[in-house]
Amino acid sequence: MTSVPPYDFSVTTNSLEELWMPFTPNRQFKNAPRMVVSADGMYYKDQDGKEILDCTAGLWAVNVGHNKKRIKDAITAQLNVLDYAPCFNMGHPTAFKAASRLTASFPAPFNHVFLSNSGSEGVDTALKIALAYQRVRGKGTKRVLIGRERSYHGVGFGGISVAGVPYVRTSFSQLLPLVDHMPHTHDITHNAFSKGEPAWGVHLADELERIVTLHDASNIAAVIVEPVAGAPGVLPPPQGYLKRLREICTKHDILLIFDEVVTAFGRLGHMSAATYFDVMPDMIVTAKGLTNATIPMGATFVTDEIYNVFMQGDEKSTEFMHGYTYSGHPLACAAAIATLDIFEEENILARARDISPYFEQKVHELKGFPFVTDIRNCGLLAAVQLEDWKPEDPCKIGREVSFELFRRGVFIRFNGANMIVSPPLIMTKDHIDKMFGELGDVLHWAKKNFG
Repeated sequence: MTSVPPYDFSVTTNSLEELWMPFTPNRQFKNAPRMVVSADGMYYKDQDGKEILDCTAGLWAVNVGHNKKRIKDAITAQLNVLDYAPCFNMGHPTAFKAASRLTASFPAPFNHVFLSNSGSEGVDTALKIALAYQRVRGKGTKRVLIGRERSYHGVGFGGISVAGVPYVRTSFSQLLPLVDHMPHTHDITHNAFSKGEPAWGVHLADELERIVTLHDASNIAAVIVEPVAGAPGVLPPPQGYLKRLREICTKHDILLIFDEVVTAFGRLGHMSAATYFDVMPDMIVTAKGLTNATIPMGATFVTDEIYNVFMQGDEKSTEFMHGYTYSGHPLACAAAIATLDIFEEENILARARDISPYFEQKVHELKGFPFVTDIRNCGLLAAVQLEDWKPEDPCKIGREVSFELFRRGVFIRFNGANMIVSPPLIMTKDHIDKMFGELGDVLHWAKKNFG
């Protein structure tokens, strides 16, 4: 009998060429790779054993910290009894347990959840629910979808159609029809260095009224927004903005969708930004922190009102023709349950709320540092916006600052001119001091080298 050799996943392959990396300049990376091989708590480790402080929670996602035993135990326990079963016309207990736990953790109106595998799939699910909902209730002319400039909703064709950032749209000329966009809310002339929700800009929500007039409410299915726009540079909504969107959508019988792939699961000190802003949408899309990023998973929450509209007619007929092979995957559901357990056992939400003021204080201390043109924050999200460099390479400063930080043992992502900070919610004041202290030092380093 041939023995199975032990797996060693800490050794880099001899070739990096075969992998086509996402959202990455592949040739540049492979000429100077930045590799990590393990992680624990707040830190990654590279091949030489050097610790790298994770100031971005992987990709906005590892909210309760890396290498959580509770999650690994839950995945292993599930794997030992059931590796996979589909949720098409059959089921398994863990999917239903996960759905019950998730809906119990979210605001009261959201008593039903459709499971998928990512934020992109969760967004496309929400958009399809919106269109199908309008048709099922006899309002099939309501087909227009409204997004917002400088928004990011994943990489499905639905998500990039309603999104409003050029870098995810310009390569693809064939997008969904019947889509329009509200203006974004970021204006440095009025709101530079605001702490939390800026005071200026609530009137921008009224642009939705103009769009409704243009298309007519009888033709508009849904509006989708990120409560706090993440990838485009952490753009908190102006005070009262989301409430005004809710009022307009209710007035015109339009569904309001919150894309909370970034903001859900404690990033603002609550399970949902709907609670933080005291605004209830009709659907909430989540992913990332849902499983602490250990297993891919997305979840689209809907109200009773939406769900019950579908549960009519012949009970032998499929109410919603949509789903994925891995919807409700047993291992992902186990990870989600264990993640919720950690939130309760370690008081993650309270810890996030308690440390948010210190996080805000320290990031805003970077005002006046070299290249800094704006600082924005909300909860445990922040962006430090830097000057563009030269026309031929406007993002050079952000890129070089991010790479130099990595060399010094601090991981802060750059996205264009923005340094994005969204650490695991288990951070301490010492971690905050280190991340912003190092960022400040590297900004001075950049001034000497590129100023």
